[in-house]
Amino acid sequence: MGRSLNIAVCGAGIGGLSAAALLARQGHSVTLLDQFDAPAPVGSGLMLQVTGLTILDHLGLADDIRQLGSPLKRLWGLTTPSQRPVLDVRFEQLRAGLVSYGVQRGLLFGRLLAAATQAGANLLTSRRVESVDAKTGDIILETGEFLKGFDLVVDALGVRSPLTRTPRKELAYGALWATLPWPADGPFDETALEQRYKSARKMAGVMASGRTASNGPVSLTYFWSIRRDDEAAWRAAPLDDWKREARALWPETELLLDQVTSHDQLTFARYRHRTHPDPVGGPRLVHTGDAWHAASPQLGQGANMALLDAWALSLALEGSEDIPRALARYVALRRNHIRLYQAMSWLFTPVYQGDSRIMPFLRDWLAAPLTRVPPAPKLLAGMVTGAFGSPLKKLGLTPISGP
Repeated sequence: MGRSLNIAVCGAGIGGLSAAALLARQGHSVTLLDQFDAPAPVGSGLMLQVTGLTILDHLGLADDIRQLGSPLKRLWGLTTPSQRPVLDVRFEQLRAGLVSYGVQRGLLFGRLLAAATQAGANLLTSRRVESVDAKTGDIILETGEFLKGFDLVVDALGVRSPLTRTPRKELAYGALWATLPWPADGPFDETALEQRYKSARKMAGVMASGRTASNGPVSLTYFWSIRRDDEAAWRAAPLDDWKREARALWPETELLLDQVTSHDQLTFARYRHRTHPDPVGGPRLVHTGDAWHAASPQLGQGANMALLDAWALSLALEGSEDIPRALARYVALRRNHIRLYQAMSWLFTPVYQGDSRIMPFLRDWLAAPLTRVPPAPKLLAGMVTGAFGSPLKKLGLTPISGP
């Protein structure tokens, strides 16, 4: 290892926590800043792919995630009213026995927070970062307070990060989501992320998202696609109006909808697309995760990408005495994979969320049949599991094996 650095990680999300844990384990002095009075997860259940699980395995967390998460074998979607299959991605097409895991964000957050603090990261709450002097490493908080003396500042503040001025495109559609108990005798496939579509304007999904404790109940994540400019009207209208629409799209979800008695049970997630052209903001500032590359969650790569970024950053800094050179290596390790997935996200998002009539027609009657013809099933499995671009090989890692 090179010299021990004084590093500030801004943002205690998945990316920030994993970076803090890995960097602290290397022997660096890590300060983790978060704006909340007490750190807490923000967001819905998520799907951990083999890429993210491999990083978690090196943090000693993969076994815990696999024991508590829900193993998922495929993505499965039907269009209504025809009930025509238009999405069927089976992970085993890429590798026999390959599964992903549906987990509650709180489970992953809690395990990463413990890993970071146990490694020695110092957590500072109620600190809202306003700006950073990329030359000196000084952090200016919203209160006007200065935090000085950092050799490196890691921006893990997400797509709304105040540390980057790169424009971000707010996508027309977002999603309402809720965490609900898994119905033991329900009609849903516990090993699949299931979706239903009507054109690209309406979409609902159900994904088993595991337990937060070994003796806890299995949960699920339910989501409903909605235009961002329709959210206020949705909240102002009677809940039953929306329930009728949701039942019409997917009648089997009635037993889930019956559990929703308030608008407040559903959280609205806005989606943005942005790729920072240069994630190195100066000799002492680097962007990671959504602060570098934000996209819609259609490909489910957000948390996995953040974990890959954290590993790449720790790998680049290991043994390095030259921070700018290490940051250049970090970018080189991740840039091609990120470009690939940003492009695919931009391409696929309007196919499943949008107002176009042509795109869903092509999806249903042209693309869907072609995806069942080899080698398309294997290619789709590689895309959805994050394996395109061989990101683990680039980082010198072997994919975690076994279910």
